[in-house]
Amino acid sequence: MTSIKTGPRVLLKRLREVMAESLGAQEKLDKIVDHIAANMVAEVCSVYILRSNDVLELYATKGLNPKAVHEVSLKVGEGLVGTIAASARPLNIQDAQSHPSFALLPETGEELFNSFMGVPILRAGCSLGVLVVQNKVKRIYREEEIEALETTAMVLAELIASGDLKGLGATANELDINRPRTIRGYSFANGIGIGDVVLHAPRVVVKNLFNEDVEFENQRLFQALDKLRISIDKMFERSELIQHGEAGEVLDAYRMFANDKGWVRRMIEAVRNGLTAEAAVEKVQSDHQARLQRVSDPYIRDRMSDFDDLAHRLLRELVGDDQISRQGPQSTKDTRSRDQGQKIIVVARNMAAAELLDYSKENIGGLVLEDGGSTSHVVIVAKALGIPVVGRAAGIITNVENGDEVIIDGEEGLAFLRPSGDIRLSYMDKVHFHAERQRKYEKLRDLEAISLDGTKISLQMNAGLLVDLPQLKAFGADGIGLFRTELQFMVSASFPRPGQQEQLYRKVLDEASGMPVTFRTIDVGGDKVLPYLRSVHEENPALGWRAVRLALDRPGLLKSQIRALLKAASGRDLSVMLPMITEVHEIRRARLIIEHEIEVLKKFGYELPRNFSLGAMIEVPSILYQLDELMMEVDFISVGSNDLFQFMMASDRNNMIIADRFDPVGRPFVRALRSIAQAARRHNKKLSLCGDFAERPMGALVLLALGYQSISMSAASIGLIKSMIRKLDITKLRKTLMPAIDEIDGGQTLRELLKDFIDSNGITY
Repeated sequence: MTSIKTGPRVLLKRLREVMAESLGAQEKLDKIVDHIAANMVAEVCSVYILRSNDVLELYATKGLNPKAVHEVSLKVGEGLVGTIAASARPLNIQDAQSHPSFALLPETGEELFNSFMGVPILRAGCSLGVLVVQNKVKRIYREEEIEALETTAMVLAELIASGDLKGLGATANELDINRPRTIRGYSFANGIGIGDVVLHAPRVVVKNLFNEDVEFENQRLFQALDKLRISIDKMFERSELIQHGEAGEVLDAYRMFANDKGWVRRMIEAVRNGLTAEAAVEKVQSDHQARLQRVSDPYIRDRMSDFDDLAHRLLRELVGDDQISRQGPQSTKDTRSRDQGQKIIVVARNMAAAELLDYSKENIGGLVLEDGGSTSHVVIVAKALGIPVVGRAAGIITNVENGDEVIIDGEEGLAFLRPSGDIRLSYMDKVHFHAERQRKYEKLRDLEAISLDGTKISLQMNAGLLVDLPQLKAFGADGIGLFRTELQFMVSASFPRPGQQEQLYRKVLDEASGMPVTFRTIDVGGDKVLPYLRSVHEENPALGWRAVRLALDRPGLLKSQIRALLKAASGRDLSVMLPMITEVHEIRRARLIIEHEIEVLKKFGYELPRNFSLGAMIEVPSILYQLDELMMEVDFISVGSNDLFQFMMASDRNNMIIADRFDPVGRPFVRALRSIAQAARRHNKKLSLCGDFAERPMGALVLLALGYQSISMSAASIGLIKSMIRKLDITKLRKTLMPAIDEIDGGQTLRELLKDFIDSNGITY
């Protein structure tokens, strides 16, 4: 049976010698595949490199037809090589031609070979190409052979990323990583951002790949690990991080992960195979990032992201680069344009809401996320701050460096890296247009949202942190229709003490200065994991143990929060609403807990709120069939449009494949909203709606026609909706829309009808 002829360290030494030779790029690549084939005792060794148009081109081979080099290509996902590039996982097969993904390339002569092992060439978790070895004899390659090939692939990744292969291939300019590039993602928050890239976790460039002394490199690795663990302990001891949760990080989990034996063992193995300590960390991190991209469970993704962050910190310990920091603005390679007023665009794989608050609000011009969802808490905070966000921007981290100029279009979900002059001029015009429109909205700030036919609408804002509160006056909000109390819990390193909660709630009410504030009780669980609160793994967390379900099962959590709210609102009005009510009896159970806390405070002589109102959020479709019973149990109701639409349509709002398949301004959802409004009128209950539906002009028109007179949205959207309302005759709108709601689908959609109404009535916003 064939095997590795010499150890991985010997192979890496030979590759280092080749890379140091004064050879052309193609000669280097040819010699590299020769050495790999000889070392692996393989009859074939081939390198396929990914071009920017998702095509894998054969760049070098030992054993296949040499005339096929730069002539043969596969699309990502096509054939065995394309499958490896798409999955970023190795493939080890003893009979390649029997594999369902096998695609014959007759030009190469590969039909002569049976066994096949291919590994992705990874950098920052993204595939840059595929490295393959093949033999005629049918066999499964051993684990140490896969490890050796993966280690070698890392060397090739650095060769590709360095630009040494420029000038090769059918479209060689496509390998130039410094050229202008457009990354298509999704719109998470509207707006245009122009500025310099700041990588939230800046990539440390590893220049020294090959080790000379295994023991020395292991010693460096262990010393860096010790420093990392000590730094985490010191961060945890910094009292200001605990006191100010908005700047804190989840450090308890880091302590556990920094001591994970499996993580450390994989790095030691990479050092034994011939890599330096920093190269070993980078290799394990890149493998980990590739696995992370295949995980859909939000809880597991959060936990795996902790490893990614630890690897960045460990690399910084090893390379001694103390200038790289999470604060970002000081770490870019070119601050000249920023000194002239240029904003920064933060680029991250994903990040916590608290981490966004580490940056100066005045400096941030936009946020780009390679991962995450449109309703993640960092996006909610970004919206509150008026920061445009592009999400699911695949490959953005691999293709940018600190200081690169970038333009992001939060409306179209686009990021233009190193933009051309034409793109820059086009977007400068858009920026001026947005600025002019914002100035128009600012003139409306102190005016009421009153329609042409005299209907007054209360436009309130969503909030969740102290940083949100100045927006009340800045955008002319009529109050806070949704204060997400869970954000305080999510950005804190430990469970907020009752006194801390009370302090926050009192500040919120003080800042509101008598304007209405509606506090939603803690909505955690599911995809909102608190690291210091024991959680359970659920197959479908959005439909699981979360929100009021968790609060009723753990009444101590609800009791401490209600007590803090009651004390903070002493002598003032207090409105509290419960999230994710599924059955009416949940309201009754929660009310008993609240009444008990009121009696306790009364007993000990505390001043109680002047008026107390209890409401429920309508987010679960089952409650639509209990509306009359619900109305008799509460003082007010609020529709959580994001969750209600998601659950009605069985459409995960973070699943970009189907996120836009169903229209919120479609008849099924609008009929549900109408039934809620009708029930509220029957029982004379206050009704509001909070969520993305309210801040979109089409959605707002539907709500106004249905009779919703209080809607809550991100503060930055208030000006747009107010501008539209002041030019609108709601009575005329109602006469147009209401008869169409019960029409059978197949003719004009409600969205089309509303668009015609806007156009024919000259409504602008």
